[in-house]
Amino acid sequence: MREIKRLEYRTFLKYNSEVTIENVKVKLAREHKIKKLAPTDFQRETTTVWSFPNRGDWATHKGNYRGNWSPYIPRNILLRYSEKGDLVLDQMMGSGTTLVECKLLGRNAIGVDINPDAIMVARNRLDFPYKPLDEEYREPEIKTYVGDARNLNLIKSETIDLIATHPPYAGIISYTKNRVEGDLSSLNVSDFTSEMIKVAEESFRVLKPDKHLAILIGDTRKHKHYIPINVRVLEAVLETGFILREDIIKQQWRMKSTRERWRGKYNFLLIAHEHLYVFRKPGKGEKTTKFKHSIKWW
Repeated sequence: MREIKRLEYRTFLKYNSEVTIENVKVKLAREHKIKKLAPTDFQRETTTVWSFPNRGDWATHKGNYRGNWSPYIPRNILLRYSEKGDLVLDQMMGSGTTLVECKLLGRNAIGVDINPDAIMVARNRLDFPYKPLDEEYREPEIKTYVGDARNLNLIKSETIDLIATHPPYAGIISYTKNRVEGDLSSLNVSDFTSEMIKVAEESFRVLKPDKHLAILIGDTRKHKHYIPINVRVLEAVLETGFILREDIIKQQWRMKSTRERWRGKYNFLLIAHEHLYVFRKPGKGEKTTKFKHSIKWW
């Protein structure tokens, strides 16, 4: 892990107006023009089915970084599983959606990504003034690192209050086009599954006991048949000793494959959902026998 601080980001911004993620050019704003700093009429989700037809456009949130999750997701996770002043980790942060929500909601945060260009996008979206009238709000400390989710060597064990992350779905979207060694988005499903076990082990190490890991994962098809990547990730996380707390079905809207690849005739169902798994690390000395149906069963 190597920390990317504000000075390095500002120097990068001085000479670069955009970065390329996958095959898309993502512009970096010199100054953000923000119309609103919070969602309108927001209500916390109360069921295991979440659907956000309007993905969310408050603060600096944008949908031009392919595959980034709707800010409604980390907002719900943060409000349900953390408190102000807690330390939140997103070790596959992409464009920094989780970190922006941490800034708005008063959570300290660590963001990690293996792609240095992603760090610059995230720092750019964090680069806005925010001083709410809330007397309980304290400016959070938010740090960003180039690093590998499988080796969080600068994060001490049992120091994180919540992990909220959105990994790539194996090689469905190749974020770096093999330009960055170790990029999980360049792997096939089998190799991706093996590496996600390492991600889960590091998550278990850095997370405090009795705290939560939330991870959004989707599936794919090959030769017109379904490949349940989510099941492989579920098993990888349970393998490390986590307890499954929630399985939330998140509906997808305006998928790229639906708009472009699968126009016309096809003889299979279009995938329109993802799984948002919420896991809990057992407390110190906690007996998990009563959770035998929510832990590793094989």
